[in-house]
Amino acid sequence: MTATLTPVAPAAAAPRRRLPKPTLLIGLALLAVLLLAAAFPAQLAPFSPTDFDYEAILKGPSAKHPFGTDNFGRDVLSRVVYGTRIDLQIALFTTLFPFVFGTLLGALTGYAGRWSDALVGRLADLVVVFPFLVLVIAIVAVLGPGLTNMYIAVSAVGWVSYWRLTRGEIMTQKKAEYAQAGRVLGYSPARILLRHLLPNAVTPAIVYLMTDMSLGILLGASLGYLGLGAQPPTPEWGVMVADGKNFMATAWWISTFPGLALTLAGVTFSLIGDGLADALRPRT
Repeated sequence: MTATLTPVAPAAAAPRRRLPKPTLLIGLALLAVLLLAAAFPAQLAPFSPTDFDYEAILKGPSAKHPFGTDNFGRDVLSRVVYGTRIDLQIALFTTLFPFVFGTLLGALTGYAGRWSDALVGRLADLVVVFPFLVLVIAIVAVLGPGLTNMYIAVSAVGWVSYWRLTRGEIMTQKKAEYAQAGRVLGYSPARILLRHLLPNAVTPAIVYLMTDMSLGILLGASLGYLGLGAQPPTPEWGVMVADGKNFMATAWWISTFPGLALTLAGVTFSLIGDGLADALRPRT
């Protein structure tokens, strides 16, 4: 008697888990260091960032002052540590408002189309006609120097990139089968847009947000260097670089260490953005 052999279907291969990219892990580790410095500056800084010490003017790096002192005897290390909070605040507020406004506006115009899309498109064209930095400087010059006016100026200009990214994704997603199925089921346009289309279309804007944060820090430092951003004696890295520009030949540390902090912050958000772009990329 011959036994009947029943073919056994091969076991389905378990989906491979995508490991986080090393750049993302490095970026998150650096961000944790920056957040630690921003959250506990008093515990990490050896001195007050604004106290003058006329007996320690322009002292080089030493055991007491690892980053040296500036032309008022202020400890540069303490000012760099306290400046972390200011510059992370600049990175957040120069990108958060444009991100929220541009993403929502892009979702609405991309879904509605027609006259609303054309109207906002002409407004966006009008904004991008002028160089970004020149337009921001002009707005700040009219409103007056200061962080709040800088946030207003950047928000008035920076929303265009997020609008374009989200609008393009929404226009693609609204033609997908799941969006058409939602219309057949009688879902309201608001539900289709906010609960189904927008979560699938916001990924490029999120990735761009992280890269834009590094640019926001550099922009804040540039305006601070020009005297249009944070005002002295605020320990902001761009202001500190400007304070030391006249002492580069004799006291290089005043500008060098804040400049290195700016570089570190920019690299941090760039690494996170690169890692997120890989992590959020659809699997093939």
